[in-house]
Amino acid sequence: MTDLGFQLKGSVVTTILLEIQTLSLDSIVAQLREKIEQVPHFFNQAPIIIDLSKLEQDLPLDAFDTLIVSLADLGLGVIGWRCDQENKPTWFSQARIPMLPASKARPILIPEAKPKETSPDVVVKTVVEERLVPQATKVITKPIRSGQQVYAEGDLIILTQVSAGAEVLADGNIHVYGALRGRALAGAKGDTQARIFCKSLEAELVSIAGNFMLSDALRKIIWKEPAQVVLIDDSLDITPL
Repeated sequence: MTDLGFQLKGSVVTTILLEIQTLSLDSIVAQLREKIEQVPHFFNQAPIIIDLSKLEQDLPLDAFDTLIVSLADLGLGVIGWRCDQENKPTWFSQARIPMLPASKARPILIPEAKPKETSPDVVVKTVVEERLVPQATKVITKPIRSGQQVYAEGDLIILTQVSAGAEVLADGNIHVYGALRGRALAGAKGDTQARIFCKSLEAELVSIAGNFMLSDALRKIIWKEPAQVVLIDDSLDITPL
């Protein structure tokens, strides 16, 4: 996930943490590519950290290098990697990207590939590495056009619509008193109590505290109706208003 906003007062770094649980690099890359194709602007040049802590087998250095190249080809900027400090790979000092210290951040889980007919809708988690104190509410009175990005350090209130291809991001709640057709990300710095409210849910993506859901999943729940999005037990809940 990329930082959104124009003149941020402080550093807001939202990073993807990719937790590897399988040596099947083709499976990992295929699943990431599928997500990126659905929301390419969301992932474009997103900083990513590779976590090897859950691997039960050693990942060879050449396979690790191949993974880095594959992620770069997908438009993801690999900024480092992590592993179990007590079981470092023998090549840890030879890696071409830095090994980072352990973090309390929540990972993106890329499980073993399953047949499509049994695969659940995937909710990807991103990681906020730094949090700032929420600020005052921002009110937008004009439509948010495609390609625009609007960020609020507190709540964000939009009195009109959010067009497809636009992104709105807030550290607090997001209220859209019109159609929400673009991407809306509330609780951007980790506020799990944040919510999204809109008069007509037609979003490409909705996210709260890094947990997001795409339009294909939203269409199965509520579509083109007033709705609110809340986070319950690390899962997004979409309910009518």
